[in-house]
Amino acid sequence: MTTAAPIIELKGVTFGYPGGPPVLRDLDFTLRRGERIGIMAPNGSGKTTLFHLIMGLVKPLAGQVTIFGKTLREERDFIEVRRRIGLLFQDPDDQLFSPTVLEDVAFGPLNLGKTRTEAAAVARRTLASLGLNGFEDRITFKLSGGEKRLVSLATVLAMEPEALLLDEPENGLDTRTRVRLMEILGGLDIAYILISHELEFLTAATHIIYTLDAGRIQVDKELHIHEHVHAHPLGARPHKHSPPE
Repeated sequence: MTTAAPIIELKGVTFGYPGGPPVLRDLDFTLRRGERIGIMAPNGSGKTTLFHLIMGLVKPLAGQVTIFGKTLREERDFIEVRRRIGLLFQDPDDQLFSPTVLEDVAFGPLNLGKTRTEAAAVARRTLASLGLNGFEDRITFKLSGGEKRLVSLATVLAMEPEALLLDEPENGLDTRTRVRLMEILGGLDIAYILISHELEFLTAATHIIYTLDAGRIQVDKELHIHEHVHAHPLGARPHKHSPPE
């Protein structure tokens, strides 16, 4: 078990949207430096809500959110969090809003206080690191879905975050772009939480995979990945396996 310093600590967190039941209930979760955690759970289980809580986009009804050693309560407390933790949205169109790729990727560094020249240099360097040389003057809304995904990741990485929250980054990608995304994630030296419905992708990109059940991270229900190969006369038609007694 890692003893690295925690980046994110949630203790007893409960959250529900107005008029509905709790989505997250008495949830405990920790992300430490160097960890790559995968989360796989059904739609509506609270995976994206978990990310929004970490970033301060919604407030818990109960519990404690501690990030970089500081317990956060007010909106102003999350300003530093949003500078140090990068959130990659499910839909790249929610992340890209500038006319050109270079402007989009330079936006974050500009907000961090860099000059236009410095921000443009960071943006060009980040694009090059992702294999996106020559994209600087491309019109953002004319990019393909896979290109938008990589550019949206560039906008996050350009801010040099200390951790990443990745919400289904492989969704809708063709095989080539998916392989490239895997290579990029494999080359990163920062902690991240990765939400995905694809077991193969999670297995390759994370150290450990958890699920969400009844509003809680099930640490004691770690998904153990294995192959199950068997052969018998019923294999050619549908059948059931009963668990051993």
